[in-house]
Amino acid sequence: MIEPAHMEGWHNQRLRVRYEETDTMRVVYYAKYLVWMEVGRVSLLRDIGLAYGDWEKRGLAIPVVQAHADYRASARFDDEILVRTRIARVGNKSIRFENEIYKLPAMQLLCTGHTVHALTRSDGKSVSFPGTLKRKLTSS
Repeated sequence: MIEPAHMEGWHNQRLRVRYEETDTMRVVYYAKYLVWMEVGRVSLLRDIGLAYGDWEKRGLAIPVVQAHADYRASARFDDEILVRTRIARVGNKSIRFENEIYKLPAMQLLCTGHTVHALTRSDGKSVSFPGTLKRKLTSS
């Protein structure tokens, strides 16, 4: 059974593997897992009331400064997958998201990974998280 969207700090996003996401061996191309991590991250932020477009309106961005993935099993075209994402740490100027990606319905673990993002102004200069934003991120 799949838990509700925010149980234990994890946000759940279901996806279906599209044909274009597979390689010549008919399995999901490794870089697509990073795309799915982004889908999970953007969806999590939207669901806690911090849609990425709102960050941009504030003149802020959170570019990726580190990405890591450990691959465990393969997915194929039309498989249903579950992308689990959580905020693992919010520092003064960075945020770390962790991901687990499963093939449904058996909850077969496909990939684990994380991304680290710096908080910057629109000109690319690093800035500290405003207190209200940091509190909202750490309370979700």
